[in-house]
This record gives sequence, C-alpha cells and structure tokens, in this order.
Amino acid sequence: EWPETGRLALYLLGLRATCHPPDHGAQRSLVTWLKFYLEKDWAGSRHHGHPLTSHYQYGLGVLALCVHRKRVREEVIHRLLAAEHHGRFGHVGGNATDTAAVVALAFTCLEQQRLVGARLAAKLRAATRQARGRMVEEQGPDGFIGNVYSTPWAMQVFIATNSCRTQPAYGRAMAALLENLDAFTTTATMAQALPVLHGRSYLDIASMHCQEELDTLTPVSPEPRAEVLGNITVRLVVECPKPWCPQHQLYDQLVPAPAGASLLDVLRVATTLGSHNFTFETRDTSQGPFLSQVMGLEAQQKKRSYWQLLTAPSTSLQMGEWWSQGRCGGVPSSPHSRSPTAVPLSAGVADYRPGDGETLILRLSEW
Repeated sequence: EWPETGRLALYLLGLRATCHPPDHGAQRSLVTWLKFYLEKDWAGSRHHGHPLTSHYQYGLGVLALCVHRKRVREEVIHRLLAAEHHGRFGHVGGNATDTAAVVALAFTCLEQQRLVGARLAAKLRAATRQARGRMVEEQGPDGFIGNVYSTPWAMQVFIATNSCRTQPAYGRAMAALLENLDAFTTTATMAQALPVLHGRSYLDIASMHCQEELDTLTPVSPEPRAEVLGNITVRLVVECPKPWCPQHQLYDQLVPAPAGASLLDVLRVATTLGSHNFTFETRDTSQGPFLSQVMGLEAQQKKRSYWQLLTAPSTSLQMGEWWSQGRCGGVPSSPHSRSPTAVPLSAGVADYRPGDGETLILRLSEW
C-alpha cells in the first residue's frame, strides 16, 4: 500500500488548529504512524528518485510533526534539504511553487520551534531565504506566484518569516488573491487561503494556547438583529462605461425599502418596480452572494470585469481596514469600513445596510 503521508499530515494539522481535546494515546499513535510513513515513503526514493508520494506530501509530514512539536530525525530533514538544493521540486513546464512553499514552512517551523541544532537551523534558514527569493522571481504580472492555488502557500512563507510587510510581492499577491476568491471552492483550497486572509500561516497553530481558545467546532449563534421600524428611500444608480455601453447611466431611480434592509433587499425591491425594468442575478460563493449580472450585463472573469458597489460619490462599499491581529493584516473586516488601501471583494451585497437618502451605485468595472 502507498503511504498516507499527506492525508495523515493534514489530519494532524487540523486536530491542532481546532484545539481538539487531546486523546494522548490516540494522538501519540497518529504521530508514530506519520513518522513510519515518512520512512516508508522515502523507501521509494531508491527506485524512483523521489518519495513514493511526492516531496509536497513529504514536506507536509515534516510540517505536521513540527507543529505538534515533535522532533524529526535529522536524516529526514537532510533529505528535503538535498532535494531543495538540487532543484528536485520542479516538474515539466515549471517550478512546483506549492511544494517549495510547504517545505520552506517546514524548515521555518523546525527553526522557530528550536527542534534542530544551531548549525542545521542556519542551513534551514538559508534554504528558506533562497526559496522565498525564487518565489519573488516567479511572480507573474497577474500577481500570482505559480498559480492561483499555490499563491496562498507562497504567501504563508512570507508571513511565517516576517517578510510580508517589507516584500512588495506579498502585497501584489494579496491583491490577486482577493480578486480571485471564487477559485477557492473546496475545503482543501479554502484551508490554504483562509489563514492568509487573516494574516496567518500554518505555523501560528503551533503556538496556540488551546486552553484559552473557544471550541472552534461549536457553531456560534449570532445575536438576533434588533428590529428597526419604519422605511427608508435609497437612490439606486446603474453605470456602465464605454465601450461596453453606449449609454453610461442605465438606471437611476428612488427605491423604497424597510429600515435596516440590506443592499440585496433593496435590489429585490427594485425588481418589483415594474415600469423601470430593473433586473439582477447573484451566485452563491463562500464569501456570500456575488453580484454577477445587472440589467442583462454579466461580470466576466475573462474580460476582467465585475460589478463594483459604491456609495456616492465614489466610495467602495467593500473597502475595509486590514485586520490587525495577524502579523501581515488580513482581509477587510467590515463592508462598512472605508480604507483606500484595501482591494474590493466580490461579496458584501447581503451585508451592507444603506441609510435613508443614500445613493448606491452599481458600476461595471475592470480589475
């Protein structure tokens, strides 16, 4: 049977991240099995020149052991160091950025947790620095480091090594990530992106004090929203620039709505004002409803277009302040915030609650 290196590593990372109540006997057994898989996995190197699984899974295994503060045999670490030194993480057609990033995170963890001696720690630090430099060189004009899915891994390296605030590549990667959140639709890809969006890396779970954490697997019921009585009137404007539309302003009407209504509620009311032919469509994403079409005009990824949500004269509803708790900030914390340094997200239509007399603008824009 093939080793379960990567799957078991992710499981152990998940247990630590959720502050799962420890069953010391069972957890020790899992750690022992992971160490066994690392040895069994590497046995394939004698025949194939690489682990039976991959350097990616092998790096995950070392990372998971380190996050659980378990020592790793130096021979295991040297295997990854040699693979990194000889450029064995690559594949036909390009460099495997995600593999290099996972291994760099494992190296950084071993150094920070002081699970290796000073001489080996220096080698790991140098290898991580070289890997980080290659990531900067690999960044494309679209801001991605490798591709959209390897970009969060690379960003975690910048976070873990405290270089995110001084490295312009990190800011460009964050902008690209925020513009393409819809690509992260599976649990696995979300798990890679979410820490980065909060300015964190997987290494942060190694230093969590679980006795101070809430049970993260228990759903938290939000406080019921206080009922707001009365009505408001919102001016709704739809704009489409040339050359997409010969007519710049497609819609401009006053829309009555209940007090406390969301922007999504306002749009729904507008569709009932039959004489003005307002229409819109949304699609569900992990970040909430995404405004995909207004009055028959669709936001298209290939045309780099999206429906920007603004309050007059030109303030984005989705601009927000960087979350301050992570070492590198994070995603906008609230659609009500107004920070000119943030990047517009594709969610927020269900969250924003306009005030009476406010002018809301839906503008087809390029990113």
